[in-house]
Amino acid sequence: MKHLIDIQNVTVMAKPSRRNNAHSCLLNTVSCHVDAGEVLVIIGPNGAGKSTLLNAIAGDNQFSGCIEINGLENEPKLRARQIAVLPQLSLLNFPYRVAEVVGLARIPHNTGRRRDNEIVQEALALMDIGFLSDRLYTELSGGEKQRVQLARVLAQIWQKEDAPNGTRVLLLDEPTAALDLGHQRLLMQAIRKLASHGVAVVMVLHDVNLAARYADKALALLCSERLAFGRIDEVINKENLKSLFEVEVEIIQHPLHKSPVVIGL
Repeated sequence: MKHLIDIQNVTVMAKPSRRNNAHSCLLNTVSCHVDAGEVLVIIGPNGAGKSTLLNAIAGDNQFSGCIEINGLENEPKLRARQIAVLPQLSLLNFPYRVAEVVGLARIPHNTGRRRDNEIVQEALALMDIGFLSDRLYTELSGGEKQRVQLARVLAQIWQKEDAPNGTRVLLLDEPTAALDLGHQRLLMQAIRKLASHGVAVVMVLHDVNLAARYADKALALLCSERLAFGRIDEVINKENLKSLFEVEVEIIQHPLHKSPVVIGL
């Protein structure tokens, strides 16, 4: 059976600078896979190659090896109906209204203004920012801007019937970074809901407890290489976390969800 996203021996080299002609390795022969309906979280210390891999999946980095997304179209407009990407930093300095920012996600689609407006409002409500619909984006706080950007990428792949071959992929780079505790939970629940409708989700997270609670699989990267890949309980353990972050931890089982809970010592 083919995986929706199959990553085999992916290597990414940094471009040489004027001072140094040598190529340095940003990612070294990393392999993993994600199926439709699964959430894969990438964990690891700063500089481990997490964003590099995410950008390679999105098609923004040159790499050797193979990244195959089953059913993905090559034509840019069709591809934009299948993959939505949230980078670490989303720069937008034009005074668009919030609903207009989210509405940008519907440009590749042919669903009509009425349905597009409905999807925009549904995405805003999911991120708990419907009340900001008419506010200027430039006037928002950092956390509010992040929730607007999240609503935008969700709106881009909102309907399975809009995606050629039914293929939908969501790529998120540190999506919870500017969010408070309540909105972190809201986002992760929204991601699980999308996954339950067949979306393959790959995200970079620093919070290993959020990863353990909501993800199906984890990929641990260290020094640009794969340290571990597999089910959450296989990857998030004391040995791996000590190797990744040089900290001693204790791991217990969540009393309700049965997922691993990491406690720093």
